[in-house]
Amino acid sequence: MAFPDDSTLQLGTAVALPASPEAAVLDRVPNPHPDTLYVARFTCPEFTSLCPVTGQPDFAHLVIDYVPKGWLVESKSLKLYLGSFRNHGAFHEDCTVAVGRRLAGLLEPEYLRIGGYWYPRGGIPIDVFWQSGPVPAGVWLPDQGVPPYRGRG
Repeated sequence: MAFPDDSTLQLGTAVALPASPEAAVLDRVPNPHPDTLYVARFTCPEFTSLCPVTGQPDFAHLVIDYVPKGWLVESKSLKLYLGSFRNHGAFHEDCTVAVGRRLAGLLEPEYLRIGGYWYPRGGIPIDVFWQSGPVPAGVWLPDQGVPPYRGRG
């Protein structure tokens, strides 16, 4: 299996948090099992962005599931990309869908879905879900495991 030239990957090097999602570099590596349908899951329980109107922080629990073809996302670059939203102003829907589309464009997976479980803003939690298409036949896709928001009662 051929991996990209190590000098092009962020893995194993000191990398500053990107200034914005647009400036962030997402790395991909070859899938060692391109002939097998399986689900890879990333969970980011402390995703943060800024409200584009008030500048106040917004918090979410993101769950990303994908069925890879030829590529896997390299996890350090994904962490840096997600972290780049901390100073980025965007609505919940924009953040969630933008992450899903960027990963789908990079990886060209069989399938990708993202669940954005946002903590309340103005007393209302906003959950955002996006997927690239139908779930491939024969794929075990577990529940994302994030309970509905119940408040403090």
